[in-house]
Amino acid sequence: MIGAVVDEVLKEMENATNEGMKAADDCMDAETGLLVCGNCHTKKQKKISFLGKERVVGCLCRCAAEKLEKERARHEAEENLMRIRQMKSAGLQDRTFYGYTFERCDVSQENAVYAKRYVEHFSEMAQTGQGLLFWGNVGTGKTFLAGCIANALLEKKIPVLMTSFPKILNAIGGLYSSERNEYLASLNRYSLLVIDDMGIERDTQYTLETVYTVIDERYKSGKPFIITTNIQLDALGKPQDLEHARIYDRIMERCMPVFFGGKNYRSELGQGNRDTAKKILTGANDTV
Repeated sequence: MIGAVVDEVLKEMENATNEGMKAADDCMDAETGLLVCGNCHTKKQKKISFLGKERVVGCLCRCAAEKLEKERARHEAEENLMRIRQMKSAGLQDRTFYGYTFERCDVSQENAVYAKRYVEHFSEMAQTGQGLLFWGNVGTGKTFLAGCIANALLEKKIPVLMTSFPKILNAIGGLYSSERNEYLASLNRYSLLVIDDMGIERDTQYTLETVYTVIDERYKSGKPFIITTNIQLDALGKPQDLEHARIYDRIMERCMPVFFGGKNYRSELGQGNRDTAKKILTGANDTV
């Protein structure tokens, strides 16, 4: 009795499902009695054995399967994009860093080759904790190329934090000891740590101790870091005191120095902006 009721319910569900699948241009295959898609001419039904009986159930025809796959791929792409945006929001602590990409890189910048290869071989660099030290004059592209590396790795969904010591010092100001330790530990959760403009922070005892703690903890974690600085390599190799020596020794041991010289990109950009503003203000671009 129960079996007959179950069978009847299943039959009704089967009929309702199959009827709902039928589109206006679909047809029944004369040989198998199964529904065929009027668009791609492949089966929309199949026969299965269930509870000892043969039943007809719906299945995806070729065009429906292709549509579903495209929708899945679109959804996955949107999720990936959202994930990358979230990672960039967390990892790039200055809005200007968002625009630092290899697509906007000056092809004549010789160090761009090193930066690109660092990204391409990051898995190898990460295994040995190998970082980079971008040093040289002001405005020569150190921060820009460091940002290119950060953005390229983030596009691959590799966690990167790009910050500076003034931002770190500001973040931990006023924190209790346990909160401070937790914040400093959080810096090592990123696969790459980029610290921009080392040396612009004030050389107080507290600052030097904090800078040393950040570098030392990163050093002990075995994870790579990139430092950009205007400090000359001679000064890094011959620190003025023990406090600086402790910091520089760890950086020099773990980071390969890359010199940035040549033209000042920042000055050129500033001159270009001034020229454009001058033309606008003087009406040089106006047409009669």
